[in-house]
Amino acid sequence: MQFTYCPQCGQALGSKILGDEGAVPYCENCQRPFFGFSYPCVIVAVLNEQHEIALIRQNWLTTANWVLVAGYIKPGETAEDCVLREVFEETGLKPYRAEYLSSYYHERRDCLMLAYIARVKKAEFGESPEVDAIAWFGLDEAGANLKPGSIAEKVYVEARRKCSSGPLDSK
Repeated sequence: MQFTYCPQCGQALGSKILGDEGAVPYCENCQRPFFGFSYPCVIVAVLNEQHEIALIRQNWLTTANWVLVAGYIKPGETAEDCVLREVFEETGLKPYRAEYLSSYYHERRDCLMLAYIARVKKAEFGESPEVDAIAWFGLDEAGANLKPGSIAEKVYVEARRKCSSGPLDSK
């Protein structure tokens, strides 16, 4: 997000050179710069002890492909807390461990996606108004259900690689 008006006083922002940053939107009235930002969110490969991954469908998003659990980080929430909340909201399962993988920039939505693996015990899924369908897929078959070249596919590949280098732990 790029600011054109000061979010504190409403004055149109000018520009000010700030060291290595170059020209930055600046409010002369408040005497402060306003750097652009991308919205932070999480994308989660939800894995169980049977080497399966949970994929969801959200018809408002796409009807062609399955996707991973994802959601925006709320103000005051850590990325790890967001992982736990989103996995529970969308699957009804409570992760016992969350492991950071990597970050990806999603240009179309201007968000920074923080990728995680969330470990859960296999169980029946809960219902969520955000999710139209949810299913467990074997690690070997899940990739065929994700959009080629998508961030979800990249996270899946990274999670699969990580899981193939050692056993999935269970609590």
